[in-house]
Amino acid sequence: METIETDYLVIGAGATGMAFADTIVEETGARVTIVDRRGRPGGHWNDAYPFVALHQPSAFYGVNSTPLGSGCKDTHGVNAGMYELASGAEITAYYDGVMRRRLLPTGRLCWLPMSDYRGDGLVVSLLSGRETRIAIRRKTVDATYGSPTIPAHHQRAFAIDDGVRVVPPGELTRAWREDARFERIVVLGAGKTAMDTIVWLIESGAHPAAIQWVKPRESWLLDRARTQPGLEFFDEVFGGQAAQMEAFAVGTSVDDVFERLEAAGVVLRVDPSVRPEMFHYATISRAEIGTLRRVSDVVRLGRVRAIERDAIILDGGRVPTVAAAIYVDCTASAVTPRPTQPIFQGDLIVPQLVRVPQPSFSAALVAYVEAHYSDDATKNSLCQPVPFPNELANFPRTNFVNLMNQHAWMKDVSLSEWVRASRLDGFGKVAAAIAPEDHARRAVLRRLRAAGPAALRNLTALSTRS
Repeated sequence: METIETDYLVIGAGATGMAFADTIVEETGARVTIVDRRGRPGGHWNDAYPFVALHQPSAFYGVNSTPLGSGCKDTHGVNAGMYELASGAEITAYYDGVMRRRLLPTGRLCWLPMSDYRGDGLVVSLLSGRETRIAIRRKTVDATYGSPTIPAHHQRAFAIDDGVRVVPPGELTRAWREDARFERIVVLGAGKTAMDTIVWLIESGAHPAAIQWVKPRESWLLDRARTQPGLEFFDEVFGGQAAQMEAFAVGTSVDDVFERLEAAGVVLRVDPSVRPEMFHYATISRAEIGTLRRVSDVVRLGRVRAIERDAIILDGGRVPTVAAAIYVDCTASAVTPRPTQPIFQGDLIVPQLVRVPQPSFSAALVAYVEAHYSDDATKNSLCQPVPFPNELANFPRTNFVNLMNQHAWMKDVSLSEWVRASRLDGFGKVAAAIAPEDHARRAVLRRLRAAGPAALRNLTALSTRS
């Protein structure tokens, strides 16, 4: 059996594992081994549907050392006027390039694709069964803890009759290549995958009247204009952050906070007549909202329980359907509820979000802290896991921890300088570049800072009340 010596064994070559490895290689002289069951780096992006793209600008995604994309703005489509969103194909090519041209050439990284980590340092090739023993000098990094559920692989929670055509979004183009004709396209699910699918269908020529949208819940959505890099979007971005902090400071309930955020244009909803019940930080443009609103056949009767040849059975009733329908299963959740746990646990590191909703930045910051701080207590104080708001009631707690982490980083000179320089952060450099004589923009920054203490106090109260 071959033995490989390494300082860090990283399990998973997705966004988290690659961002951690990139920064730990940059900040230390350590040797790193990455193990993944897939044949290429990039994690779930390798299995994504063909029209998938980032929700937020490419500037904030990937590894810290290597830009993703060209830094250009889109000139057409639903993202026109805003910074580019890398497609799934661009992302997988990017990670392959990072592995081959950035990490492997250092001579300090070992890449074991198509391999399964069995624990206790044992790696088994999925192709040959060959076993490799990993002698881990420092730590194991479990970069799979926050892995999403993949639409192509998830187990359906509803039954289907024989002859009913149900496909994941990745098989949509193939369905039409088979010369099938469908009178109705039924999109199942309320999350961003369902929204991406509907926008793609309409942009590709489907008539909105042929689409039926089965939505178990309504979602609050972030306005993508509020997440743009660059000084030209200062008013949208920092004005939105100031409005958010002020809403946190004075909101009387979670619903009141979201109503204030909506009034300020920070969050959006597809249907203004339906109060959203969820918020998973899905980010969207106003043009996408306009496209989604073209679908008028919306079913709101809870979750799908079964699809029969002539009806959809839901929690709240039965909806007749047609035989010549195709159902697009977008019910897989990209957010699997998992309890937070300490990130630094002796010889184990479990990267989690330390800034929501930025997994790449979070993993890179965890690696920087691992490289430069000596004890787990200090490391964990700088890297509190931010709980993802699976329910609206969790939203105050999410933002309280988010703000506490930011406060801890600002008090640490070395870490605050790293954050400001990080390409995955983006916003700190913009704020630092505001000239002293730019009184209007400095006033926005003062609003943001002034609301902070009251926001922390009120978020604590709202967390207790929810």
